[in-house]
Amino acid sequence: MPPVVEMTGVGRAFPGPPRVEAVRDVDLTIAEGEYLSIIGPSGSGKSTLLHLLGLLDRPSRGTYRLDGVDVSTLTERRRTRVRGERIGFVFQAFHLLPHRSVLENVELAMIYLRVPRKERTARARATLERVGLGHRLDFDPITLSGGERQRVAIARALVAQPSLLLADEPTGNLDSGNAASVLDLFDELHADGLTLAVITHDDGVSARAQRRVRIVDGVMSDVAAAGVVA
Repeated sequence: MPPVVEMTGVGRAFPGPPRVEAVRDVDLTIAEGEYLSIIGPSGSGKSTLLHLLGLLDRPSRGTYRLDGVDVSTLTERRRTRVRGERIGFVFQAFHLLPHRSVLENVELAMIYLRVPRKERTARARATLERVGLGHRLDFDPITLSGGERQRVAIARALVAQPSLLLADEPTGNLDSGNAASVLDLFDELHADGLTLAVITHDDGVSARAQRRVRIVDGVMSDVAAAGVVA
């Protein structure tokens, strides 16, 4: 099996003046079922790397293979399709529709994938059960706690059965109790075989991952278990 993610010599530059090298010659492999954290301070290039991983942007140079397919050369239409089918996103802000039920918010993620309505409902229910929200299906998101809303967002990201879950500062808007609950859920998803990449500036969040890498000034390096850059 090829790795889920394989980046080779990937860089992203933005023209100036001055020219900015946001990501520099990144080599990154994420194996199927791996739980990776990408840690770095503000301005380090981690958001740019997230956009590249999520097919929201194209690299200026290098090669990116997702599930063995070189996505660097795909048309925008094909990239959009691949993104919807193979990548799930979880953000710091929950981005839930306030006047739709929890179940409807998750179902909406499958509309553009042309999943039949009956199957959408069944899959949304099953995914919400998986994240512990089977008892909140008909609730409005604004009535939920922050941790519950993030779980809805995670269910929405999972319902299309992606190859890769990308989480960008997923605990940034949560108190410590709800943050721990979300990280516990990530542990459970990892144990079930899901491939996760979590982008964060928080060492505590980063430490929960199976493997850690650090990005500073666009340059990536591995992080040893003790927190020492290898």
